[in-house]
Amino acid sequence: MSSNETKEQENMEEQREETMEPNEAGSEANEATATADAEQGEQTTADASAQIAELQRQADDYHSRYLRGQADFDNFRRRTLKEKEEQSQYASLKLITQMLPVLDNFQRALQTSAEAADGGSFAKGVDMIYRQLFQVLEAEGLKEMDAVGQPFDPEHHQAIMQVESEEYEEGIVVEAVQKGYWLKDKVIRPAMVKVSG
Repeated sequence: MSSNETKEQENMEEQREETMEPNEAGSEANEATATADAEQGEQTTADASAQIAELQRQADDYHSRYLRGQADFDNFRRRTLKEKEEQSQYASLKLITQMLPVLDNFQRALQTSAEAADGGSFAKGVDMIYRQLFQVLEAEGLKEMDAVGQPFDPEHHQAIMQVESEEYEEGIVVEAVQKGYWLKDKVIRPAMVKVSG
């Protein structure tokens, strides 16, 4: 080999060594980067696991709250139904309690009529009972209709007869055969009336 060739060969080897040194340094840098990436990945995985655990805890908490709310609602619904049943069963309790003294007075009047021959005291007793009964019903909102002298209204009156009248114009109620009643603002029984024709 010539000295030129030897020099060239030496130069090539030097260049190889120079190119190899940065590669080895790069490989060490790559290993360091990979290690850092792996550590960062492990940290990210740990953070994600912590977030998942927190979200799971929140989901469990919301689910238990939902179940408690559902149970409370079911209890409320059952309690309300029971109260409604009791109210409908005992709706007339107050009225019946107020009617008991009226029943007592009817019994007394019947006993008095059997013992006494005086019909006047019996009539007075029955009249007192009627007034007492009407007061109880009035307190509950019952009102009598004043039909006589009023224009005929098919929503409030039930005409059973048409009569000639000099006292009233045509279409006016002349006589109430059976009284009509209101319960507060509602007609519960229309009055049976005779109407002038």
